[in-house]
Amino acid sequence: MGDAAAGVEMPRPKTSERAAADRSGWGMLGGALLLVLAGAAAVVAGVLVGGAAAFSVGVVIGSLLGVAGLVVSAGLTPVAPGEARVLQLLGRYKGTVRTDGLRWVNPLTERRKVSTRIRNHETGLAKVNDLDGNPIEISAVVVWQVADTARAVFEVDDFVEFVAFQTEAAVRHIAGSFPYDAHDRTSLRDNADEITGQLSEELAQRVASAGVKIIESRITRLAYAPEIAQAMLRRQQAGAVVAARQRIVEGAVGMVQLALDRLDEENVVDLDEERKAAMVSNLLVVLCADRDAQPVVNTGSLYQ
Repeated sequence: MGDAAAGVEMPRPKTSERAAADRSGWGMLGGALLLVLAGAAAVVAGVLVGGAAAFSVGVVIGSLLGVAGLVVSAGLTPVAPGEARVLQLLGRYKGTVRTDGLRWVNPLTERRKVSTRIRNHETGLAKVNDLDGNPIEISAVVVWQVADTARAVFEVDDFVEFVAFQTEAAVRHIAGSFPYDAHDRTSLRDNADEITGQLSEELAQRVASAGVKIIESRITRLAYAPEIAQAMLRRQQAGAVVAARQRIVEGAVGMVQLALDRLDEENVVDLDEERKAAMVSNLLVVLCADRDAQPVVNTGSLYQ
């Protein structure tokens, strides 16, 4: 398959997804609440004991416990189904959290939400010249999904926009690599499955560096441009008429041959070559005509 998809070389990715160091967040949530409550209790105890020293100690201990509780709670990260969190610490990639639910990670990490749901992208109606130079209109829909969140975040600026532009480029390239209509070679109209297969293959090569997986691609609209649509329609109609005539002639010749063979086998009538030629001519006229034959009854001899 590959002439249309050949030559697509994208940079080799420098980052790949790996699991982050995370844990269930429910236990850490309970710990954070205990630290905050313990801090509040320390302040209250300092006030109840009385004295400036006890109050100061209570406030200091309570503040430390409260800050510790807030720091622990800052690591809590809710993850919805179909989403992931990409962790980054001081500019370095620290892993991806894909487990849904309440998770806890390093509170100092920056967390970026990435959707891993299946998405659709439909290209706009593009006007392109096909392999024969005829202007055509084409559009396609692509079903895709983020497979590697690290590449999606760090290898491209905006992976959604990247997929959109690469889809547009691939559709235009495929449309210009094949004729719209051809009987003796692969064409856009007659070989839809093969064309969409090559489109998916080229798209997969283009977006692999961004961590995106192509699930399916389909051409949703394919037509000649309006300025040549009528001329091309007349050409298609003429081709269809020629093909139909060819089938009719092939069938008529077979029927005439069958008729002559049966007449000869059953000795119905003895025809010389001149009479056979006349019979063949008459039968071909009848069988290949656009209208029903209007027979003329000959009441004379066999040769009149």
